[in-house]
Amino acid sequence: MNGSCQCGAVTFTTPTPTPLSLYHCHCLDCRKQSASAFGTSAIFPFFKLPDNPAISHFSRQCESGRSQNCYFCNKCGTRLLHAHVVEGGEPKGVAVKGGTLAGLKWEGAKHIFCRSAVVPIPKGVERWEAEPDSDK
Repeated sequence: MNGSCQCGAVTFTTPTPTPLSLYHCHCLDCRKQSASAFGTSAIFPFFKLPDNPAISHFSRQCESGRSQNCYFCNKCGTRLLHAHVVEGGEPKGVAVKGGTLAGLKWEGAKHIFCRSAVVPIPKGVERWEAEPDSDK
């Protein structure tokens, strides 16, 4: 899939044509980074963003205790992706922010950190009150 920031200074291509999973996260951090009721992350196998001076990152500690690098465009501020920090190696996957991807299919998204939700969660969707079991 092709991705880009809002201003177009950063473009990238994912390693697979569709994500492995899609999550709507209702935690406070995702609400802050998206400036909305939840953040959407499309999970892909690990890949690195292109070498581009418009890309910056910061690191933060997640509720799980893991550290995460958060990449963004330093021209327009668009959050691009998150990658957990793995000592001595690379993470298995990355969480690409859904709004950056052209042609993303939004159906079938799983809802996580529902305990923090500020909007109703649709009936019948896969959901977790905190982190999904598969990510622990």
